Amino acid sequence: MPALVLGPVLRFVDETEATLWVETDAPCVVEVLGHEQRTFHVSGHHYALVHVEGLEAGTTNPYEVRLDGERCWPDLAPEGFPQSVIRTPSEEHPARIAFGSCRVSVPHEPPYALPKEDDSRGREVDALRALALRMRDQPMEEWPSRLIMLGDQVYADEVSPRACEFLRSRRDTSEPPGEEVANFEEYTRLYWESWGEPVMRWLLSTVATAMIFDDHDVHDDWNISGEWLEDMRRLDWWDERIRGAFTSYWIYQHIGNLEPSHLHEDECYDKVCGADDGAEILRRFALEADRETAGTRWSFCRDYGGVRVIVIDSRAGRSFDDGRRWMVDEHEWEWICERLVGGHDHLVIGTTLPVLLGHGLHYLEAWNEAMSAGANGRLLARLGEKIRRAGDLEHWAAFGDSFALLTKRIEEVAAGRHGDPPASIVLLSGDVHHAYLAEVAFRRDSGAKSAVYQAVCSPFRNPLDDRERRVVRFGTSRAGHAIARALARTAGVRDPERIRWRISDGPWFDNQVATLELHERRASLRVERTLPQEWEDPKLHECLDRRLA
Repeated sequence: MPALVLGPVLRFVDETEATLWVETDAPCVVEVLGHEQRTFHVSGHHYALVHVEGLEAGTTNPYEVRLDGERCWPDLAPEGFPQSVIRTPSEEHPARIAFGSCRVSVPHEPPYALPKEDDSRGREVDALRALALRMRDQPMEEWPSRLIMLGDQVYADEVSPRACEFLRSRRDTSEPPGEEVANFEEYTRLYWESWGEPVMRWLLSTVATAMIFDDHDVHDDWNISGEWLEDMRRLDWWDERIRGAFTSYWIYQHIGNLEPSHLHEDECYDKVCGADDGAEILRRFALEADRETAGTRWSFCRDYGGVRVIVIDSRAGRSFDDGRRWMVDEHEWEWICERLVGGHDHLVIGTTLPVLLGHGLHYLEAWNEAMSAGANGRLLARLGEKIRRAGDLEHWAAFGDSFALLTKRIEEVAAGRHGDPPASIVLLSGDVHHAYLAEVAFRRDSGAKSAVYQAVCSPFRNPLDDRERRVVRFGTSRAGHAIARALARTAGVRDPERIRWRISDGPWFDNQVATLELHERRASLRVERTLPQEWEDPKLHECLDRRLA
């Protein structure tokens, strides 16, 4: 009899349809609410994305999962948790979007539940676990309706002790890439560990989840610069790592982001589903996607209940052609502009990397980009590249042309130049291992009518140590702003032309999750964090509850 290895993971949901992802240990037919899908096969692993149709808006639909007719879920769900459901949106119900990033998969007991200062292995209390435990005892009406995971779902370059044992059982880890992930099979182990923990498994089964990758899903500093890419591609083990990264991402994350009607537009989906083993199809695709970004798009867009959500790939789609630095290539930017428009009550823009940083950090990254491009001479340009990698200076501020294009487009949408202006435009980001809210303003002659914010929440589980927190606080301070701005002037960097922002709330540290609530023309943001000492009974504690619009 086939068995369920991972899932069900509830992915796309709109008013009338949904998709659910599963991994099984053998080929079979997967059934959910009377809808069936045969598994596809990749390198000894079996997967299915089941398309459920005929749902009604604003309804709650309990479901089971059957493999070849035999029920397997909720039999594997943790005891005491409600049955998994598909909740469809409607304009009558608020959209509650939980979001964040950066989740290291280690056990939930000491020493891993301790602060880093107490034990170097410590990652404190998992905020998503605390969220799921609270949901267990809450009325369903108070649950988040969406979860957006903004990068670093798995850490290919920082594996857990259990995953490390698995790597050692397969190969000699004294040889490169050492105790890091080397290939597709090892990636599957990371996802099994991250998504297979019972409480997390239940959460993913009942909250519609969208996700995008960031650097640690592949490698620290992934695509930070053209020089970095050249250095990595010279390494003997890199091509196999990137094949494994993109193949596993396509299976575990990407296809579930797509609307069901767009699945068959994906260049690989039908081929992989129809193959005896889709491994070679995906291996070829993976290397092509890494070498040529044009034609491969990982960004996606969803609409529900008066809300448009655009999630921008700010990692894999970068372009360094002709010495220019672009966060996304020309083709992807055209796709983004077609969807970054008004006519919605609210516009949500997800991107793993914050567009708006603390001012000291913003000017530092803008200075480094100019310096690395030769603004202060060739010798300092080489130094600039070293500083860039050492300091992870790779956010939108370090891609100045893309920063200017995106902020200009947001200004135009807020002013109603591309349809009726939304009540709010909120940028959601993670990556930086702290949380904050930034208020945005444009020049008086812009005509902007929307309330615009940058909301950052990170990490779910991977907090900064004390030294790193001091650096962040200085980067958001007035002194840090003044020093970095003066430094940027030496490389010819000027202030952003039309946009201004200030961090109105935060920063907060520890592990945390944020929730953006949108209903009709109203918007609010809540940020909640865990406390390290509560590892036995995790709870979420409010940092911020703020009305935005």
